[in-house]
Amino acid sequence: MISMFNIATGYTIAILKMKTIYYKQNRLKKLRAFCQVAKHGSVTKAADKLFASQPTISLQIQALEREMKVSLFERNGPQISLTVEGKVLYDLCEPMVQSIDHLHETFSAHCGNLSTGDLTIAAGESTILYVLPQPVQMFSDQYPGIKLKLANETGRDGLEMLRNNDIDLAIGSMLEIPDDIEYEPIVTYNPVLIAPKDHPLSKLKEVTLNDISPFGLILPPSHLSTWRIVKMVFAQNNTSYKVTLEAGGWEVIKRYVKIGLGISIVTDVCITDQDREEMTVLSLDKYFPKRSYGIVTRKGKFLSTPAERFIDLMKECYE
Repeated sequence: MISMFNIATGYTIAILKMKTIYYKQNRLKKLRAFCQVAKHGSVTKAADKLFASQPTISLQIQALEREMKVSLFERNGPQISLTVEGKVLYDLCEPMVQSIDHLHETFSAHCGNLSTGDLTIAAGESTILYVLPQPVQMFSDQYPGIKLKLANETGRDGLEMLRNNDIDLAIGSMLEIPDDIEYEPIVTYNPVLIAPKDHPLSKLKEVTLNDISPFGLILPPSHLSTWRIVKMVFAQNNTSYKVTLEAGGWEVIKRYVKIGLGISIVTDVCITDQDREEMTVLSLDKYFPKRSYGIVTRKGKFLSTPAERFIDLMKECYE
């Protein structure tokens, strides 16, 4: 016969297991709410992302603060930001929440299923035009079920999207790498001067900074890294320079150079065989650093299997 003691013990164990499961599920909800609020700096935006009410999100944050016995956010009216303790917790739990939220996708991928999913990559226009076509083509051919999105973003905007988990990874060139960012160079290109075919510099086999100095440069927008590099190199060589036109995108710059509006300093990633026929292209390796392009990710971020596979294909393309 089963004793009343055994029945009671079994019932107690079952209740404890149920409580443990509930506690873990409830903690995950609180951590998920916390990560969304931290990411967006807003309870309202977090509630929208999680399809929950604002009071629910607020209660989950308050419960988590009681559980951790610290204040996780500094509240200044509608604006909230992480405390020191909040930043520590975010760095610890965000990768775990990401892993759980992507569990099905990761499991399917490890079982050999890459038939569905999403992959969002941020890159500047020049990277999208010149660096990504081949790996994107390979990825699309091998994994047609993965929805691939290329976000045309550069610099600070791209890093902000990465920090907010709006993208899986970024592809681009980095000179200064923030502490929370990882950068893995994949391919390197050379600096060159481009000028119209009938330009005085086209008669030279080698060009110096003093040769360039009298002529107006066409450069990309001033917030991009090209300006800093040009300024640094000319200053180091005690040579002056002048910018006569600021234009967005290397295709635009090449077009304006070809019609005689100025000269420019670019990397040869954007130079085609046709460009070499229509313009003068001269090496500037002696003065300017080579420019690398590679994988940009956030430290500690969970990378989905499609993201990891795209990185593998990037390396294959430029090996």
